[in-house]
Amino acid sequence: METELEVNPRSYRQTAWTLVVGGIIGIFASIELIIQKIAVLSDPEFVPNCDINPILSCGSVISTEQASLFGFPNPVLGVIGFTIVIMFGALLFTGVEMPRLMWLGLNFGALAGMVFVIWLVSQSLYVIGALCPWCMVVWAVTIPIFWQVTTDNLASNKLSLGKSLSEIIVTLKWILIAGSYLIIAGLIFIRWSDFWLNSL
Repeated sequence: METELEVNPRSYRQTAWTLVVGGIIGIFASIELIIQKIAVLSDPEFVPNCDINPILSCGSVISTEQASLFGFPNPVLGVIGFTIVIMFGALLFTGVEMPRLMWLGLNFGALAGMVFVIWLVSQSLYVIGALCPWCMVVWAVTIPIFWQVTTDNLASNKLSLGKSLSEIIVTLKWILIAGSYLIIAGLIFIRWSDFWLNSL
C-alpha cells in the first residue's frame, strides 16, 4: 500500500483561498458574459463592454457556436461550476474533512474545466480569430484551481499517478501554474504577433 506524500500543513487553507477567491472571480466573469450575451441578442447594435480592439472582442466570440457548445451559453456552466467550487472552499475554511469521493469529484470537475479552457483557447486562436476578455478571466482562475486541487489530491494520496510522478507534480505546482499561463500567453502573442508589435 502506498504511503501518503508529505502534505504541507497550510495546503488546505491555501486551497480554500484558491477555491473561494477563484470561484468568486469566475462567477463574476460568467455573469458578465451572460449579461453581455443577453444584451447582444436583444440589440444587434449593442457593443459589449469588453470590445477593446479587433482582437480583444467579446462581441466576436459570444455570438459564435462555440460560445453555446451545449445549446445554452457556456457561462451558465461557469456560474454552476464556480458556485460548487466556492462551496468546497467554504467547507475547507470550516475545517470539515471531506471524503475522498468528494475530492475526486472536485478534481474531475476541475479537470473538465481545464480541458474546456484548452478547447476554448484553441477555438479562439485558430477558428474564431478573436479573444474574449471576460472568457480569459475565467481561463485565468480555472488554471490555479485545477493545479491546486490536483496537487492536494496527489500529496494526500487521494489520487495516485505513481509515487515518483505524483511527487514531481506536487513539487512543481507553481511552475505548472506559471507554465500554463506562459503557454497561453505565448500562443496568443504568436497568433497575433504583427498586431501586438504594430500596437507598440
